[in-house]
Amino acid sequence: MKEQVLWCLAYMDLKELDKKYIAGTYNRFPVEIVSGKGSAVYDEKGERYIDMGSGIGVTSFGIADDGWIGAVTAQLGAVQHTSNLYYTEPCAKLAEMLCTRTGMKKVFFSNSGAEANECAIKAARKYAAEKKGEDFFTIVTLENSFHGRTLTTLAATGQDKFHSLFRPLTPGFIAVPANDAGALRSVAEKEKIAGIMIECIQGEGGVNPLERGFVTEIEKLCREHDIILMVDEVQTGNGRTGKLYSYMNYGIEPDVVSTAKGLGGGLPLGATMLGEKVKDIFGFGDHGSTFGGNPVCCAGALNVLGRIDEKLLAEVREKSGYIFGELQGSPGIESVTGMGLMIGIKTSRPAAEVVRDCMEKHVLCLTAKDKVRLLPALNIPMELLKEAVSVIKEAAAKE
Repeated sequence: MKEQVLWCLAYMDLKELDKKYIAGTYNRFPVEIVSGKGSAVYDEKGERYIDMGSGIGVTSFGIADDGWIGAVTAQLGAVQHTSNLYYTEPCAKLAEMLCTRTGMKKVFFSNSGAEANECAIKAARKYAAEKKGEDFFTIVTLENSFHGRTLTTLAATGQDKFHSLFRPLTPGFIAVPANDAGALRSVAEKEKIAGIMIECIQGEGGVNPLERGFVTEIEKLCREHDIILMVDEVQTGNGRTGKLYSYMNYGIEPDVVSTAKGLGGGLPLGATMLGEKVKDIFGFGDHGSTFGGNPVCCAGALNVLGRIDEKLLAEVREKSGYIFGELQGSPGIESVTGMGLMIGIKTSRPAAEVVRDCMEKHVLCLTAKDKVRLLPALNIPMELLKEAVSVIKEAAAKE
């Protein structure tokens, strides 16, 4: 009893400390995570939870992964930071690996997905300015998209709810309906377009995959009008959808690919991959990042990316098939969307209530709009996955 009272006091102290000193931008769940291993995390009482969110798609191989820890700590013992005025091996090797695995030609490293998307937008606008004129600066995105929280990536985000408090946003962005090729073509023929930016699966928008024919039409349109095709792989990338990058499921070849989240495995790292058309678009001083390409982050990413092989991707697809098979048509579940281990579940009950009930049963899920969202570690053990899915089904069926 005494230990329980002490824990309650410590937990309340932590909540008050957080409330007093941290900006109120996060509506935190009532769980303090203090340790973990793989897809199991533990609170301050030692209670185990199954992690079905992986830090919103970040901890690709789960918590306290031995290989990742070894790579990161070895680099920490060598040099933790040099600035981009000097060469470091992890940075160069990671760029090589990304290009070799994708067919892209060069990489710019940053700290986050928003920054990776900012770089992509800069590349498209610089290319268009040089090739077609400075008035070709408009970027077309899709309604219901999400590309980041800087003023420019908010402008790129096709959801008005993110815009209202921060106007004026960066000008030069137009959002068209997803899967409406006619609307897209109409805009492309009327406006002076520098680039089109898409997520093949709109994650924050509700885990909605784009239609294959629509994505193919986007690529065709970009080739016809010499428009830079940018694919935002911040959440969908690095094995999440059962392919290394989600665009590989659609058979297209983007000009620019941005990624982050799962690449660093838990450390902040963004990457903007530049294809043949824009590989040399940036010159000295055109862009920069103090921490971009940090050797410790890159060492961790090398370990992560090096382990995302076809065997693992096949396992991701297999686990995805299991989740879809178990949840589709289950009581209280109206639909299941997504790809790989990026899954959205439309439940009859409000998603927030289902997530709350799952948490009470020690399964941690996320939401995306009106859906329950699952982003488990790529290597989540099957026994934990089955346990978590059983809890989700029970919570969804609750009346």
